[in-house]
Amino acid sequence: MAEFEQPQIYLITPPEIDLLTFPDMLAGILDATPIACIRLSLSSRDEVVIARAGDALREVTHPRDVALVIEDHVQMVERLGLDGVHLSDSPRSVRQVRKDLGRDAIVGASCGTSQDAGMSAGESGADYVSFGPVSASPLGDGDVAGADLFSWWSEMVEVPVVAEGYLDEETIRTLCPVTDFFAIGQEIWNTDNPQARLAELVGCIG
Repeated sequence: MAEFEQPQIYLITPPEIDLLTFPDMLAGILDATPIACIRLSLSSRDEVVIARAGDALREVTHPRDVALVIEDHVQMVERLGLDGVHLSDSPRSVRQVRKDLGRDAIVGASCGTSQDAGMSAGESGADYVSFGPVSASPLGDGDVAGADLFSWWSEMVEVPVVAEGYLDEETIRTLCPVTDFFAIGQEIWNTDNPQARLAELVGCIG
């Protein structure tokens, strides 16, 4: 994942997907909106379910030159021919995962609201770090990754940064100058028209 002048969109899949309909929906979104990367983020821990989803999404993303990473399941990356992995639990495993997957694989890490965790992940070889949630959430401990964290990161660190978690128009406009990617998922999947909602959010970038 390269760093761009304007923030790019990093799309997170819903926790459950219908393979009869979702690949076509995703194809339509990718054809309508420039997307830098897709994160396969399923709630299932069934190896067969995950493998089928990975195969189906790879057939959509790779012909369109869109990177496809999987959340946490490091051993599935090479097996499914994916581009890399997103580590949601801890940046502490980045160094080992980098060693296991090699230099060409994408390795990203969720770092919550912790600047120190982000630095650790970056120093261990992460291609990007993700901070969030960026807006107040009814879940979790109430901590928010504020604009000051992204401002500091953009000034001091070269590793690309992703903003995610309860994004809305106002937050996107605020973070535009200081983030490289916006990770969008439930913000669109929980609506009646995900493609239209994504277009609205993308319209705030600039």
